[in-house]
Amino acid sequence: MTFNELKKNIKKDFSGFKILNLALLGDSATQLLAQAIRGYGYEYQLNINVFDADFNQIDQQVLDVGSELYTLKPDITLIFESGHKLLQKFNKTSEEAKNIFAENQIERIIQLTDVLQKNIITKIIFCNYTEIDDRIFGNYANKVESSFLFQVRKLNFLLSEYAIHNPAFHVCDLSSIQNKFGRDLLFSPSIYVNSEMVLSMDSLPTVAESITQMVSVFQGKIKKCIILDLDNTLWGGVIGDDGINNIQIGSLGIGKAFTEFQYWVKKLKQRGIIVCICSKNTEPIAKEPFINHPDMVLRLEDIAVFIANWETKVDNIKHIQQILNIGYDTFVFIDDNPFERNIVRQNIPDITVPELPKDPAEYLEFLYSLNLFETASYSTEDTKRTEQYQKESKRVAVQNSFANENDFLKSLNMYSDVKPFNSYSIPRIAQLSQRSNQFNLRTIRYSELEIKNMANSKQHFTFSFTLEDIFGSNGLVCAIILEKKNPKELFIDTWFMSCRVLKRGMENFVLNQLVEFADKNGYQRIIGEYIQSDKNELVRHHYASLGFTEIKNMWHLETATFKPIKCFINTRSNQSYGKKTNNNKIKRNI
Repeated sequence: MTFNELKKNIKKDFSGFKILNLALLGDSATQLLAQAIRGYGYEYQLNINVFDADFNQIDQQVLDVGSELYTLKPDITLIFESGHKLLQKFNKTSEEAKNIFAENQIERIIQLTDVLQKNIITKIIFCNYTEIDDRIFGNYANKVESSFLFQVRKLNFLLSEYAIHNPAFHVCDLSSIQNKFGRDLLFSPSIYVNSEMVLSMDSLPTVAESITQMVSVFQGKIKKCIILDLDNTLWGGVIGDDGINNIQIGSLGIGKAFTEFQYWVKKLKQRGIIVCICSKNTEPIAKEPFINHPDMVLRLEDIAVFIANWETKVDNIKHIQQILNIGYDTFVFIDDNPFERNIVRQNIPDITVPELPKDPAEYLEFLYSLNLFETASYSTEDTKRTEQYQKESKRVAVQNSFANENDFLKSLNMYSDVKPFNSYSIPRIAQLSQRSNQFNLRTIRYSELEIKNMANSKQHFTFSFTLEDIFGSNGLVCAIILEKKNPKELFIDTWFMSCRVLKRGMENFVLNQLVEFADKNGYQRIIGEYIQSDKNELVRHHYASLGFTEIKNMWHLETATFKPIKCFINTRSNQSYGKKTNNNKIKRNI
C-alpha cells in the first residue's frame, strides 16, 4: 500500500476492532511512521492508538516514571533508533572505545528495558539498525573491529542475543528490510536533511506493515497451516499424465525452483506449521512421488492431512478444517491455478490465498515478501505438531467406526498429567496464551515473563494439563490460572485449551480437578468470566454447560454442591499440583 492509501485508512471506521495502545519512542522524526502504523492497523482489524513521543526523548520517557509513557501504560512500546543517530554517537566516541561501542550500546538498551519492565507490563519492539557503510575502510571494514560497519553488525547480533533471554523484547528486522529493498529506497538524504526523518516516503508502508504484523501476532492473529496443491505447485507437470519419471523436480532447470520451494515448506513444517495436501488427483498416484521419487524433499511423514480425490477443493479444505479444528483465518492455500484460487476465496473468505506468479521460479521470492508466517514464539512442542495432527487424523477415522461416542472415548485410554507451571512448561503456556483464540474464555494474553510472575505469586494457583491416549501424546493442551479473591473464593483468571482436544471430555476433567483442589484448600466458590471476542463464540456457553450459575455477568459454582462430571480421562498427577513449593520457584531469565 502507498502512504496516501494508509492515510485514507485512518479516516475509516475502526469500531469493533481490538483497541491497543502503542507508544512510539524515536530518536528521529516519527510522526509519519505513527500514521502509517495506524493506517495499517485497519488492514489487520486493529484499532492502534499510537502515542508518538517528542523527538529524541527515548531515555527521558523511559527513565522518568512520571512521563507520558508511564501514564499511558501502553500494551506495546516501539523503540525506533536510527543508524544515522548511531553513526553520530560512534563518530563522537574515542578511538580507544570504538572497538567496544556495540557492547556499550547494548548495555544501555538493557538498562532502559529493565527500567521499563520494572514499572509497567508492556511488550517491547526494538527496530534494529540499518547498516551505513561510510567506506572509511571499504571491504576491509569487515576485518577492523573499530569500524562502524563492524560495530553495527555486532550490535544487531547482540540485540538478537538479548531478545532470546527476554521474552517481552522483540526485534523488528529493519536491517533485513533494507537488505531486500536497498538503501536507496529506505533512505532519502534530502528528506533527512530537511526533516530529521530517516525513512523515505516510499519505505514507510513497508516498515509500518512489518511492525503491524508483529503487533497482530501478539493478538493471536497467526497462520498455523499451509495447504498445498500438487501438480505445478510442488513439482512441475501433471503426475497423472506425465508419470513419476517425467515430473520436474531436482537440481536442474525449472525443477530446481520446485525443489527449493519444497525445502521452504519443509522448514515451515519443522518450525511447527501444519502442512496439508489438497489435490484433484487419484490418491495412490498423488502419493507416489512422496514415496518413490528420489528428488522429493517432502515425504508422507511431513504431511499432517493428505487429501487427493476428485471432490471440489472447497469441500476438501472444509474437511481438513474439521480434522484440524482451527479457524479458516489460520490457513494459507497455495495453488498455481487461478481458477482454483478464486473459487476458494469466494467460498471461504477468511482463508489467505496468495496470488502466485505465473513463473514457478518466482514463487519463493514472492512468498518471502508476504511474510505470511510471522510468529512471536517458538518452542520444542512446535516440532511435534505434524505428528500430533497425523495422530488426530487417525483418531477421527477410528471415531467414525464407533456408533457410540462414550465407547470411542473409553477406547482411547486417556491420561493427563496435572502440574503447576514450571520452567519447562512456561514457554509452551505463553505460546498457547498468544495462539489460543477459540477456546479462550477471556482472551487475555500474557507474555512469558507475566506467566512466570504469576507462577511465583502467592495470589495465584497454576495448573497445566497434558493429554495422552493410545495414539500418543498431545503434549501440554490446557492451562488454568486461578486468582485468590478472598479466603472463600477463587477466580478463573485464565482458561485456555488447544482445540485439538475438543470433544474428548477435557473440560469436564479440568473442572473436576479444580473443584477438588478448591475443596481441599477450603475454597467454597469458583467464579468464572466469559469475555466475548471475535473468535471465542465456541465457549460462549462453556460455564453454563458445566453447571455454573450466572450472577451479574459472572459465573458462580459452589464447591459443596458440585458433583464430579463424568469423563474418561485418568490422572497421573503428583499430590502437590496447584500448590506452591520451593521446587517450583522460577528464576527470571533475563
